[in-house]
Amino acid sequence: MPSFKITLAYDGTDFVGWQRQANGVSIQGLIEDALRTLDGCAVAVLGAGRTDSGVHALGQVAAFTIARALAPDALVRALNALLPDAIRVMSAEDVPPSFHPQFDARTKTYRYRIWNGEVISPFERRYAWHVPGALDVDAMRAAARLVEGRHDFAAFQATGSDAATTTRAVTASGIFTTEDTEGQTFFPARFELRVPRVLSGGELIVYEVTGAGFLRHMVRTIVGTLVEVGRGRRPVDWMADVLASRDRAAAGPTAPAAGLFLVRVDYGPVAAMP
Repeated sequence: MPSFKITLAYDGTDFVGWQRQANGVSIQGLIEDALRTLDGCAVAVLGAGRTDSGVHALGQVAAFTIARALAPDALVRALNALLPDAIRVMSAEDVPPSFHPQFDARTKTYRYRIWNGEVISPFERRYAWHVPGALDVDAMRAAARLVEGRHDFAAFQATGSDAATTTRAVTASGIFTTEDTEGQTFFPARFELRVPRVLSGGELIVYEVTGAGFLRHMVRTIVGTLVEVGRGRRPVDWMADVLASRDRAAAGPTAPAAGLFLVRVDYGPVAAMP
């Protein structure tokens, strides 16, 4: 029975998130439904991580085993023919049955987009947080750097979360703007998403963070805290104080889901096929 690793992109606006739930349409549920049609039986799909309702992905990873023998390129075509247009399988590859998209992942990278202008284009409202008024980008950059390293991120997790440990390691945390990225890619040579030319009359501010793992709402709460610094309501060093507090009430608000993208999941070498 062949096992596959697939990489997915999706617009999460109209879904309840990655994970199949009792109510609402999920990404995982739609993929499992498509595979049931394709394979003729129930297929369990594992994801690299749970994106919440309204969160998007450029490079979500999932894995499953099916009975039907298919080449990876044929699997991509078959799944895309069965999935809604808001979900696309970008690639597929054979992997050993032991491959686990979550536990074998080394790092994940998330991107959060903020449109800083008085008016946001209707074509951007599903993919960015509209924050009018001046933002001190340099202060936000300095605060973002304080997130790097191994810390207890209890202050940045969703209220009521039950993670076994709240310590996480963040390897990169940075703020970028349209001025930094005009005609270039974000984090040059690493990503392909260019600044959309439809944007005008303001500034696109992008937060990108890479780490071994993230708590629920962690990235969105970091962004909400960074915006408080950018608005001048808090000093740069407040970020360190929030980390030390381990208290969710000490941090900024949770930024809206619309601006968040799971960009990429990185793995070490996958074991050779038997």
